[in-house]
Amino acid sequence: MSVPRPAAVVVLAAGEGTRMKSERPKVLHELCGRAMLDHVLTAARGLEPERLIVVIGHERERMREHLAATSPDALAVVQAEQRGTGHAVRTALEEIGTIGGTVLVTYGDTPMLRRETMARLLGVHAEEGNAVTVLTAEVPDPTGYGRIIRDPDGAVLEIVEHKDATPGQRAIREMNSGVYAFDGQLLADAIKRVGAANAQGEEYLTDVLAILRDDGHRVGAFVAADHVEVEGVNNRVQLAAARRVLNDRMLHEHMLAGVTVIDPASTWIDVDVELEADAVIHPGCQLHGRTTVAAGAQIGPATTLTDTEVGADAVVRNSVCEGARIGPQAQVGPYTYLRPGAVLMRKAKAGAHVEIKNSQVGEGAKVPHLSYVGDATIGAGANIGAATVFVNYDGVAKNHTTVGEHAFVGCDTMLIAPVTIGDGAHTAAGSTITNDVPPGAIAVARGRQRNIEGWVARKRAGTRSAEAALRASAAAPTADQQEKGT
Repeated sequence: MSVPRPAAVVVLAAGEGTRMKSERPKVLHELCGRAMLDHVLTAARGLEPERLIVVIGHERERMREHLAATSPDALAVVQAEQRGTGHAVRTALEEIGTIGGTVLVTYGDTPMLRRETMARLLGVHAEEGNAVTVLTAEVPDPTGYGRIIRDPDGAVLEIVEHKDATPGQRAIREMNSGVYAFDGQLLADAIKRVGAANAQGEEYLTDVLAILRDDGHRVGAFVAADHVEVEGVNNRVQLAAARRVLNDRMLHEHMLAGVTVIDPASTWIDVDVELEADAVIHPGCQLHGRTTVAAGAQIGPATTLTDTEVGADAVVRNSVCEGARIGPQAQVGPYTYLRPGAVLMRKAKAGAHVEIKNSQVGEGAKVPHLSYVGDATIGAGANIGAATVFVNYDGVAKNHTTVGEHAFVGCDTMLIAPVTIGDGAHTAAGSTITNDVPPGAIAVARGRQRNIEGWVARKRAGTRSAEAALRASAAAPTADQQEKGT
C-alpha cells in the first residue's frame, strides 16, 4: 500500500489537562526522555508532512518556548479559548487558510501512536477515496467511548457517544480514537458548519463526519492493530502505563537487534539511547539521554547512565555516571560516581566508592577504591592508592592536578592542586603533597612517628584501653627473660 505524503499534520495540544494535577502543561510531561508532545511530533514527522501544525492554548508562552527549542519546524497556532476539537481545527484553518491535499488530525496526548499506524490510515484514506477516514480500535471494554456504526459496505454511518447508544450499539467494541485523515478542501468547508448546540457548548470535530456524510461523501475507517496505541494520557497513572508501553517497545527492538536485556521489567531506557549488538544490560538499570553502549559492554546491575558513552567490552557495575566517557575494556564500580567530564581511557579502572569529575584517567591507569579525583589528568599506567583526595578547590577556583605515567600515589595522599606528580614518581602513604614531585622521585610529606610509652595508663586510667594495655604488659616477657630465651 502506497502512503501519500500528507499536506499537513495538525496536532491538537491546547488543553489544560487538569487531571494531571500539575502546573506543567499535560503534553509537556516526559516519558522515556521526551515530552509527550515530542513523541507525537516525532511520529508525525516520520510521515514527511508538508506542514506540521500544533494548536496550543493553555500556557501558550511555555508551549511556544518548548516548540522553539525542540521542534522549530512546527507552526504554533493559538486557540485562545478552548471550545472543543472542532473549534481548534477551525482556528488553525482560519489562520493558515485552506489546505489542499490530505490533512491528518491527531492529539498531543497520544504518545503511543506509531508512525506506521498513521501511515496505514493515510494509505486506506487514499485507496478508498474517502472524504474522511477515522482511526478506530477494538477495545476489550468500550464503556465511555464513542461507537463506530458502519453500513453493510463498511463505510461509517455515524459515531454514537456511549450515553446516547442503544443496548445493541453499546455491544459494539469498535471505538473512535479521534484521529482522522481529511480531504483538506472538504474539511475547510465542513468545519465552518459545525455548531455548538450541545450540553458543553463546544464545537466537536466528530460533527464534521456527519456533515460530510450528509453531503454525500464517503466516510471510512481504519482499525488500529493495537488499541493501546490510541489511548490518551490524562493522569499520572496513564502516564506511567504509557511509559511502560514505550519502554517495552524499545527494549523489544533492541533485543531483536542483538542486545541482551536480562530483566526487561526492571530496565528503563530513553528514546535517544543507542545500544550495539552484544551489549548486556543487567537488572535494575536506567539509561538516560544520549547514552551509548558499545558491543560487548556489561552494564549493571543497579546502574544509572545519563549522557554517557561506554566503550566496547567495558564493565560498569552498581554505579551512577553522568556525562562521562568510559573507554573500551575499562572497569567502573561498584558504587562509583562518574560526574560530567570524567574520561576513562582504554583499560582504565575506577573502582569501589570512587568519585571522578572533569578528569582523564589514562590507559591502564587505576583508581581502585575510596578516592576522589577532580580536575585532574592521570597518565597511563598510574596507580592511585586508597583514600587519595585530589584537593582541587581552594574556596575560589578549581585547580588542576597532573599525575604522570606509571606514577604511584600512596594510600591516604592529599594532592593539593595545582600540583604535578612526575612520570614514574611515588608519594609515600599518608602524605600531603603541596609541591611538584620530579619524575622518578618519592615525596614524603608527613610527620615522623614517635611512641610515648605508658601514655594510656597515665592519661586514660580506668578505661578499657588502659586495662587491655596492662594485661598485654603483664603477659609480655621481661628484658631478662628475652635475653635468656625463656
